[in-house]
Formats: sequence, C-alpha cells, structure tokens
Amino acid sequence: MSESEMTIPHLFRCPISLDLFEDPVTLCTGQTYDRSSIEKWLGTGNLICPVTMQKLHDPSIVPNHTLRHLIHQWLQLGPQFHPGNSATIDSLAALKHTLQSQEDDTLENKLQVLEKINVFFSGEYSSFSRSCFVQLGFLPLLLELVFGGGTIEESHVLSNNDHMKFIEIALGCIVKLLHLGYDLDALNIIKDDESKLATFVVLFEKGTISVKSSLCHIIESASSSETTQELCYVFGNTQKLVHEIVLVLVQNCDASEDAVKAILALCSLNSNRESLVREGAIEGIITYISMISSSSGNEITQIRGQNKKLVTSIAMGIVVKLLELESGRETLVSHPNGVDTLVKLVFSVKCDQDCSDSAVEALSIVCGDYMSAREQAIGAGVMTKLLLLMQSHCATTTKSKTRMLLKLLKSKWIQVPK
Repeated sequence: MSESEMTIPHLFRCPISLDLFEDPVTLCTGQTYDRSSIEKWLGTGNLICPVTMQKLHDPSIVPNHTLRHLIHQWLQLGPQFHPGNSATIDSLAALKHTLQSQEDDTLENKLQVLEKINVFFSGEYSSFSRSCFVQLGFLPLLLELVFGGGTIEESHVLSNNDHMKFIEIALGCIVKLLHLGYDLDALNIIKDDESKLATFVVLFEKGTISVKSSLCHIIESASSSETTQELCYVFGNTQKLVHEIVLVLVQNCDASEDAVKAILALCSLNSNRESLVREGAIEGIITYISMISSSSGNEITQIRGQNKKLVTSIAMGIVVKLLELESGRETLVSHPNGVDTLVKLVFSVKCDQDCSDSAVEALSIVCGDYMSAREQAIGAGVMTKLLLLMQSHCATTTKSKTRMLLKLLKSKWIQVPK
C-alpha cells in the first residue's frame, strides 16, 4: 500500500513540511523535524525551535532512529499496521495540542488532559504507546508547563490546590518519561533560565511530599548523563535547594529516601561536595540514620516504605565521599553523635555488609586524623564491634580495613594511662 493510500499519523509528519519524515532528526528541545527542512530553517539564521519557539542553546541535530524504525514498520505493514497504534498516535497528539493551546488554557482542562496522559503509563498499554510520548516531545512540554511560568508565588502554591495537583501529576509524568530513557538534555532548560531554577527551588520548599519526591528523581536523572553534568553542578551549588533537600531528609517522611538518593547523586560531582557539607548534609545524614535505627526489633523493617538496611548503606556511602574533604571530617568529628553513630554501624543487625564496610572506612579516615575521634570511638565500644565483625562472614576487603583500624586504635589504647 502506498503512502497516499494511507492516512499518515500526525507523529510521522514533519512539523515544517507536513510531509512524511524521510530523515527524522531531533533538536535539543526534543522536537523532531525532517533533516532537509530543519537544515533550511537553521541555514537562514533562525536559532529557535520552530514548534516551541525556544532559543537553541545547542543547534546540533541528532538522528531519531526510534522514529525512523516506527515509520519503517508502518510502511512495511501497511493495512496490517495495528489500527490502535494510529489511534494512539492521534490521541496523544491531540492531548499534546490541548496542553499547548493558549485558547483552551483553563487549569481544569489541562488537569483532565494530564490525568488521561498518566493512564498511558500504566502496564496495560504497549511499549509502542509509551514510546510515542518520547517522539511527540512531551518531556520538553511538561518541563515548560511546570517550570516555565516564572517563579511561583508562595501564596499561589499554598492556596491553589488545583495548581498543586497539576504540578504533582505533571512531575509524575516527567519522572516516568525520564525512566523511559528520554534524552536528558531536555532537562537543561532548568539551568538555562534563572526563573525556571527559581521555580524548581520554590516547589521544593513549598510543594507537597509527592512534588519533593519527583524533584529528587529529576536531580538523580541529572547526575546520570554527561549532557546534564552542568545542571547537576547548578543543583549542587544552589544553596537554598541543598538546604531544602537536607530538611526533607531529617523529616523522615515518605520523600526522605528520595532525598538520600538525591544527595548521593549530587555527590557524584566533586565540585558539589563542599556545598553539601556547608549546607548540613553530614549532620542531616547522622540525624536520619539515628532516627531510622532507633526503631525496636531486629528484623529488616520498613519505615514509611523504606528498607532501612538499604537506605542506611546509601547514606553511609555519602558520608565516606564527604569525608574526603577536611570540612567534612571536621563536621563529623565535632557532631555530638557523629563518631558514636559510625561505631554503632560497624556491626549491627540493622545494617548490611556494605554499610559496615563504609562505617569502618569512615572511622579509619577520622581516627587517622583526629585523636579525639579515636578516644570517642574506643569509649563507644568500637573494639568489641570490630572483633565481632572480623569473626563474621564479611568480605575480604572489609576484613582488611577492619584489621588496619584495629591496629590504629590499639596504638592509641596503649597510650591511655591505666
């Protein structure tokens, strides 16, 4: 069957020529065009995206192999191409048009559209349906809708429940799109516009637990790609944002585990670590570990849906990274419960082997530099715990670290007057 005998799905048409894509390529905004059409557009000096009208911070174009494959499948199957697929494409395109429309701009209408979009992410829909979100450029659109309205006024966020619900659902869709493997470069609009970054921070400060959780996921995603490393740096060096993440951590709420993972993500850049120490990440982690370790019982329990052993291990991994800084070491040693918390985690039914390994490593760092840390550790009973750890089935590397720490502490013990 020829192209002329089939109705071309909206997704398969170039927004400029309105013809079937021959060589689909994607801009940094997430919008796809036919190569010849967009090259002509850019060649005339237009450095904005024709559909979104966003300024192109990067004018390069990337081949859209997924869309090319879908078009090839459509042309090969002809009438056998599942009719539901074409219907899905047209339905999603219509929903996107409603979200973009300035004429149908009521919050109620857009809320209804978002709720329909959210349904498409359920397991009953095919991977084809979900891939259409990527090809239709939903991620840049949703990011613009959430962060593009300028800095959100505090009173507006607190008083307008519908607006907050819209943001919750939109952010949930953004997180799901990121999990589909979307090109993360679209996230860079947050750093390229100060008002968008300001909105991100205000939402973290004033948003619901669900909003905070989604924003933590975005921070995680920003740390996972080279194309968004600068955004990760911006997040990690935005004082107010880091402070708010630490606050979520110590509140021990449903978003606290996500806050731990967000801090770990920010730690992936050495240039972020000083900022994390300065804004209280170490104190926050010590407080959080103390809270989740204080529950009764020796079983692996769940606190607000969080696995204590896993999240404690992640948190201890962060501490080890931050102790590479002198400011980090000073902060931990000066904390009233800093060394004691590490000692408790050396050998405990409430932490796994990775956590014990990190606790031993952290103690080795601070005890090597600070006599006061050695004294605190010995006073807290670290020698007994280290000997118990040596007798357990811990990893060879952990036993090696334990021997070194025992040797260090015994040299101190000998010096203590009897």
